[in-house]
Amino acid sequence: MKTILEKLYSQEYLTEQEASDLLTGIVNKEFNDAQIASILTVFIMRPINSTELIAFQNVLLEMAIPFETDGLDTIDVCGTGGDGKNSFNISTLSAFVVAGAGYKVVKHGNYGVSSLCGSSNVLEDMGVVFSNDKDKLKKQLDRANICFLHAPLFHPAMKAVAPLRKALGVRTFFNMLGPLVNPSKPNHQLTGVFSLELGRIYNKIQSQNNRNYSVIHSIDGYDEISLTGPFKYFNNKGEGTIHPEDFDLERITEKDIYGGATITESAAIFKNVLQNEATGPQKEVVLCNAATAINCFDFDKSFQDCYAEAKTSIESGNAEKAFLEMCK
Repeated sequence: MKTILEKLYSQEYLTEQEASDLLTGIVNKEFNDAQIASILTVFIMRPINSTELIAFQNVLLEMAIPFETDGLDTIDVCGTGGDGKNSFNISTLSAFVVAGAGYKVVKHGNYGVSSLCGSSNVLEDMGVVFSNDKDKLKKQLDRANICFLHAPLFHPAMKAVAPLRKALGVRTFFNMLGPLVNPSKPNHQLTGVFSLELGRIYNKIQSQNNRNYSVIHSIDGYDEISLTGPFKYFNNKGEGTIHPEDFDLERITEKDIYGGATITESAAIFKNVLQNEATGPQKEVVLCNAATAINCFDFDKSFQDCYAEAKTSIESGNAEKAFLEMCK
């Protein structure tokens, strides 16, 4: 471990085995808090590469409590967080819209660390009780088309470092890992990332995971389609840049999708979107992300058709119904 630490502090990249040993050592408490903080800081000061990220992913998945979906066609809609934008919970809402449109969603999420309100924060505030009871989760998936996997209940490894991550209050490589370690290993995935560089790494990793995927990053920094400007996408068919005007939509402002100063304010926006009482920009940004997720099931389907399915999900009340059914 001393050799690995010295290599890290010299800003050198780790081999896959070294990265695996490092994260295993962190999880097994072979380092003290000061050492772990310094390790996390190294990966803030220099970019992580795909070899290291894949090794970390494999360690967490090996240690995770698995959740089998018995061959169902499923998707996760998840962002890395860490973009510092404090938008409302767009990806989480999009997951319920996708579920309301009839698709099976196994949403993986956690409390916010570098942001005020992660998916677990807002859902908990709205009365969702987290569980790793597999029978209960499968019933939710059958009844509501969606279930929520609260990361600390499935990843003892992530739970072990949660207090230190919270104390640091900045994004770390654990932010990058969240969408990669869904214990159900869905065969479709929409992932938002906080940087273009990470988008390229994710594209490389996801292309090896035998799933339909889209990785998105808004050029102005959001880990989702923000409609505040163009966004970059990577998927099974290639990559490109899309502008809001390409969707026949107007650009919106950061203020339009601000998540509020408290978790309660974020929850209020969440409820408004589900009840089709949100502002125009709030609704549009959720619809665009949900449509992009739906498109992961069939890339030959037009965005307009996917958007129409998402819009029907909200306006028919099916998205809200999916949320209420999951809460039972």
